[in-house]
Amino acid sequence: MGSTYYSLHYHFVCSTKERRPLIRETWRQAFHEYFGGTVRGLDGVALRVGGVEDHVHALIGLKPVHCISDFVRELKKATSVWAGARYERGFEWQEGYSIFSVSASMLNTVGTYIERQPEHHSKRTFAEELKGLLEKHGVKYDPKYML
Repeated sequence: MGSTYYSLHYHFVCSTKERRPLIRETWRQAFHEYFGGTVRGLDGVALRVGGVEDHVHALIGLKPVHCISDFVRELKKATSVWAGARYERGFEWQEGYSIFSVSASMLNTVGTYIERQPEHHSKRTFAEELKGLLEKHGVKYDPKYML
């Protein structure tokens, strides 16, 4: 891709199945590091990874050859197997996910937001946060999935 130039960055958000508080503080940092390593293993760039007990956020750079749904499927599969084998037997992600494009000018802002997840969630729930992100990005959603 010598003459192909791109800036493809995404804010990825995914919850544990049934939003169970499975990502314990005792192993969360190791999980975020593994998550970032998995992104790199899939030939992406993990700029930030963060979250709390029931969900993860990641700021990810991808290439034009990536298919987002394939990338996310492999990322979720690898990280759930790792977490289940090492820390939380039966660990699973919810079926869906949210992903938003991020302009280069907003990378630092989104990165800081991801780093401050514990602080954000002392004031609002994951459902409130996700609704806000969806509305901010003009994404229509079915409220029944926000429970």
